[in-house]
Amino acid sequence: MHKSGFVTIIGNPNVGKSTLMNELVGERLSIITNKAQTTRHRILGIVSSEDYQIVFSDTPGIIKPHHNLHNSMMNFVSNSIEDADVIIYMVDCNEVELKNSDFSLKLKKNKTPVFLLINKIDLVSQELVIERISYWSKKIPNSHIFPISAKTKFNTKLILEELVKILPNSPAYFPKDTLTDKSERFISSEIIREKIMERYKQEVPYSTEVEVDSFENKTKLLKIEATIYVERESQKAIIIGKKGIAINAIGSSARKSLQNFFNKKIFLGLYVKVSKNWRNKKLQLKKFGYN
Repeated sequence: MHKSGFVTIIGNPNVGKSTLMNELVGERLSIITNKAQTTRHRILGIVSSEDYQIVFSDTPGIIKPHHNLHNSMMNFVSNSIEDADVIIYMVDCNEVELKNSDFSLKLKKNKTPVFLLINKIDLVSQELVIERISYWSKKIPNSHIFPISAKTKFNTKLILEELVKILPNSPAYFPKDTLTDKSERFISSEIIREKIMERYKQEVPYSTEVEVDSFENKTKLLKIEATIYVERESQKAIIIGKKGIAINAIGSSARKSLQNFFNKKIFLGLYVKVSKNWRNKKLQLKKFGYN
């Protein structure tokens, strides 16, 4: 009998959701940085075998919204929870609650099976891990609790095996060779945004969005042109840098990652534009894919 199902990964920012999904899928589909709110969209990662298909949803870290972009991000999380056959709730050993109480209530009322993963156990003592297992078993009593390290791959294979056991009997939802629902253009824009997130601190990376304007896939060359949007002229100057040094560095770093992902020579053209207060403009957000 063939099994298939949707598995949603939720948790606070920076608990390792994207690292886990990339590890389970075996491909770097979600960008990863040490900054909160790196993931902004719901990104599907699909694991298929002859007997099963698991459709993972990597979701934005749960926060209290401060503008319309945040509202859209939390809508992705809500919709993903509603669609799920299994919910993976990820925490690390220092956490005791989700940062948005609305989602805590949703989780407690939800009848969907919950896998509670205590991540980053490689960074703490065994005594603390045991203490956290006891804490979460009382906090969410019907959950399946697993201590893991997504980074070192500890227990990640076990998670996959346990998920397959409780998935419903169903045919595959996607062709077996599908890895994600996201387009190559989307993945390209995310890789570029990752390099901006890595390079800058404070407000600049959070005020930035990337849109791929053209994507021309030739036999030996992939030509990509993209626009980096910021909210203020001062941010545009920072992204470009003196004599274009900063944007050239972003382009160089992004080009290397794009070449690794597509296994092809890359031409990358980057441009910078100002779209004032885009994070609060619904039409602009819709253009960027935040429906």
